[in-house]
Amino acid sequence: MKKLLLAAAAAATLSATCAAAQAEDQKPDNETSFNAAATSDYRYRGISQTRLKPALQGGVDYVNNPSGFYAGAWGSTIKWTRDAGGDGGVELDLYAGKRGQLGADVSYDAGVLAYVYPSNDLKHVAGFANADTTEIYGQLGYGPAYVKYSHSVTNLFGFVDSKNSGYLDVGANIDAGGGYTVNLHAGRQKVKNASQADYSDWKIGATKDFGVLTGALAVIGTNAGKSAYASPANGKFLGKSALVLTVSKAF
Repeated sequence: MKKLLLAAAAAATLSATCAAAQAEDQKPDNETSFNAAATSDYRYRGISQTRLKPALQGGVDYVNNPSGFYAGAWGSTIKWTRDAGGDGGVELDLYAGKRGQLGADVSYDAGVLAYVYPSNDLKHVAGFANADTTEIYGQLGYGPAYVKYSHSVTNLFGFVDSKNSGYLDVGANIDAGGGYTVNLHAGRQKVKNASQADYSDWKIGATKDFGVLTGALAVIGTNAGKSAYASPANGKFLGKSALVLTVSKAF
């Protein structure tokens, strides 16, 4: 979800400050928004969830502006649960949390996120646990930069005995003017009791708001081990560096 980060420049005029405050005051107490997207490859933490194939995605978000509390749901088509010997072709994310400001420049966001894979059946596949995963997370932001940590309170995406795995995410979304945003990210996944599955991932990309639609183009890669993250269906490495195109619409 997009974060609203407000910063006042030293040379800002009093009228501009008042106008910004008035716009903020005009926000309704409760807001609901929807989003839909198509992507050339659904990458999560650098790893393809769709066997390097396209995906359709969509979600809904609710926020209570006075308190900063929010909740939402998001879904995507996937392939990896079937490739691993289970079933199901959908990921459903359910989340809730609270965000706000710590002073004028620092933002925070904390909550819980459940990844649900209906009928994934991976717990019946030798060497796998149930794919369903729940994480708690906390994030601090400063201007366009952020640092976020996610901690699993269940097994992580089918890895056996992987409760208490963690993911560190640092990045920045920099306004480049003209409707362009530069997207930078680096992450580190640690899988409890499965060090062979530990890896780092990165992204360099740009987002452009075209008004009707938003387009995003990014180069994404990892240093993940090929033996741990190869598709059982065709042997392709799911963490390979690739150019990913996404077209989305919020309404």
